[in-house]
Amino acid sequence: MELKSQSHFHCLFVLIVCLLLDKNVPCLSCLQSDPTLERHFKGHRDNVTSVDFSCNMKQIATGSMDSCVMIWNMKPQMRAYRFDGHKEAVISVQFSPSGHLVASASRDKTVRLWVPSMKAESTAFRAHTATVRSVNFSGDGLNLVTASDDKTIKVWTVHRQKFLFSLNQHINWVRCAKFSPDDRLIVSSSDDKTIKLWDKNSRECIHSFYEHAGYANHVEFHPSGTCIAAASTDNSVKVWDIRSHKMLQHYQVHSGVVNSLSFHPAGNFLITASSDSTMKILDLVEGKLLYTLHGHQGPVTSVAFSRTGEYFASGGSDEQASEPSEHFNGQDSHTAAHTQSVSHSRAPHSHTYRHLSSSSSSTHQPQARGLPQHSPQVQAQSQASDGGVPPALARTLDHIIGQLDILTQTVSILEQRLTLTEDKLKECLENQMEIGLHLQRREEA
Repeated sequence: MELKSQSHFHCLFVLIVCLLLDKNVPCLSCLQSDPTLERHFKGHRDNVTSVDFSCNMKQIATGSMDSCVMIWNMKPQMRAYRFDGHKEAVISVQFSPSGHLVASASRDKTVRLWVPSMKAESTAFRAHTATVRSVNFSGDGLNLVTASDDKTIKVWTVHRQKFLFSLNQHINWVRCAKFSPDDRLIVSSSDDKTIKLWDKNSRECIHSFYEHAGYANHVEFHPSGTCIAAASTDNSVKVWDIRSHKMLQHYQVHSGVVNSLSFHPAGNFLITASSDSTMKILDLVEGKLLYTLHGHQGPVTSVAFSRTGEYFASGGSDEQASEPSEHFNGQDSHTAAHTQSVSHSRAPHSHTYRHLSSSSSSTHQPQARGLPQHSPQVQAQSQASDGGVPPALARTLDHIIGQLDILTQTVSILEQRLTLTEDKLKECLENQMEIGLHLQRREEA
């Protein structure tokens, strides 16, 4: 087997954050130390799209445009596992609350449930008629919610992956869908510039928040369940109260699209990831920017706090050259982590990451002070740039889009009916088998 002189791997950074030792402490004066780089993993062959911690902090799951799911072990001597099952890019990954399963959503229209061990056992089901952008476990671990480019949100059982219901009011791709901490609500964000709040029991949309200048790439509930945060393509981060439906905070601290965000479990801090190559840690109590982190060489695509809040991990699209590794040239589903890069990145004075700690401690910038209102100028400029389309053509295009929406909704309804029919057939077959076994036992008796 011929190896090239260099291979390009896309990077996942894992950083230790000593933000709060006491989760009840509300102020930034109680911070113990600056964020420092703890681990650095290289292995994916394309952009890292999603990252999540297991509940016991022993593993990290990542998804990538290379169509693989990787499970990284926090202990340096432990091997990493590469799971090959999806046929196209993996857009979202999440550990179940118990840590016994990892869910992954893909462009191949499927969701897979993996057992995060060396055997790489998985169950796949066709969840949507287009790319699945997001997958999220309910707090009790019994249900999954998925969001898709087919403009729908679907809720499933984890056991046997039974389809429960669909939410259908978005009129463009749905980027993200998440359960509330108490599992009573679902929040979703879409390219139609809305963020919708749904009641899980009634299956009704109870409120829509509107984005004027862009759309939300990512949305997440605050740990208290009383507000949501949205990462927007207009380079801003907004925090909304779901009871009063008012915007509480509006942070304009990034110079690029905000791709992802994550609340600290204590609820006092929010970390954001942006295409401007930075991450920002926001103090929600003081309403201002606390840290700017410059660990990545390119866009930062994903970020997540650990369950304890002691660590956070980020994934990016930065390519770094490294020595070729045999582990990454085969189709082995249990590929080892690149041990040289991991051990090198743990060095406290590594040149590659030295600027991370120095920059983070010097950027207490009050850029997010106050709550700026929406800027209508951006929307007006974008509308003016489209002014060259003839009215007749515009009406025709609107009509085509309307017909496509109707077609999409029809396909979605048919898909739901087919799924329900399949479930009923399964139940009938199981009942027939039980009756057959019962009759057989009676005959034998």
